[in-house]
Amino acid sequence: MTGGTAVNGGTVAARRPAPIACTAAIAGIGATAFTKDSGRSELALAAEAVRAALADAGLGPRDVDGMVTFTMDTSPEITVAQAAGIGELTFFSRVHYGGGAACATVLQAALAVAAGLAEVVVCYRAFNERSGRRFGAGVQSREPSAEGAALGWGLPFGLLTPASWVAMAARRYLHTYGLEPEVFGHVAVTDRRHAATNPAAYFHGRPITLADHGASRWIAEPLRLLDCCQETDGGQALVVTSTERARTLAHPPAVIVAAAQGAGRAQEQMTSYYRDDIDGLPEMGVVARQLWGSSGLGPADIDVAVLYDHFTPYVLMQLEEFGFCGRGEGGAFVASDVLPLNTHGGQLGEAYLHGMNGIAEAVRQVRGTAVNQVPGAARVLVTAGTGVPTSGLLLGADG
Repeated sequence: MTGGTAVNGGTVAARRPAPIACTAAIAGIGATAFTKDSGRSELALAAEAVRAALADAGLGPRDVDGMVTFTMDTSPEITVAQAAGIGELTFFSRVHYGGGAACATVLQAALAVAAGLAEVVVCYRAFNERSGRRFGAGVQSREPSAEGAALGWGLPFGLLTPASWVAMAARRYLHTYGLEPEVFGHVAVTDRRHAATNPAAYFHGRPITLADHGASRWIAEPLRLLDCCQETDGGQALVVTSTERARTLAHPPAVIVAAAQGAGRAQEQMTSYYRDDIDGLPEMGVVARQLWGSSGLGPADIDVAVLYDHFTPYVLMQLEEFGFCGRGEGGAFVASDVLPLNTHGGQLGEAYLHGMNGIAEAVRQVRGTAVNQVPGAARVLVTAGTGVPTSGLLLGADG
């Protein structure tokens, strides 16, 4: 690439290969059932998902020497290692910012493999987010922190939950582009259409219409119930190793073509209200510029997009940050159905696993084994949580 790729109003001047580009791959994926009351500990869910991912890769616990998870995970790496029969670890790591960590766990695993710090790294996330701690409940008692102080500016005015935090940006988005809340419904309808044909999805067999979206109750205007992701008990794990080794294992590798993390200027966790504009996602713009710049790819090269969908407005903004459409055009773009989006049903339709189940869907699309398979899918974009420091991946078919 010599000319550059235009993204978010700017241009990546030249290709800048990432240090991990194509050297590592996802070789295995595994998950528990996605439920509303698992009846098991989060440790048991994590161990089950890890064992399933290793079995999928054709590897055993003794092959693992690295582990990566989220700071929010209650199951430490060494404890999961014991529960899953894993022995010595030479690399372990955690990534902050909730769902923003999803793709970054794979990035850190790939960096460890590329640097020779580990040969087989398992990324995992497990929680009882419905029957246990419900993140949608919003602010809970916590130790004093700078993060808590930032949230404190909005709490007296009723901004107590993630939905209310996102509603501020969503309202501004609608005002800026002269749109109505119905525009968000295209994401919900698309996700639920795919979930309806996915047996693993909680909303299997239950598609919705735009009318259903518009009839659902307000949660925090302009967000309705069907604009908000569900709550899930479950676990998901991924196995990362070198592309060379992955070629010898059970499935064709999902090659990590590019990976990136990003935080924007004046970044806060869900309440970045003090920027010049709050109708976009600058942190995802940082990720987009890195992914396109390091891979030499652009929006036209993507076969499937798996975009983090905890709230529908942020899906539209992500499409705009990545240059799939212009500002304010995300809703019309989703409605056009030009780009296969969240083919597993997303977190609105399949399960809310902090984005890790979306990465697994990207792997299935590259392998050609997805329930809603896109013919010839060779390049898949995956994103992590938005409104927080975030991350993204480009996965591709080998060769």
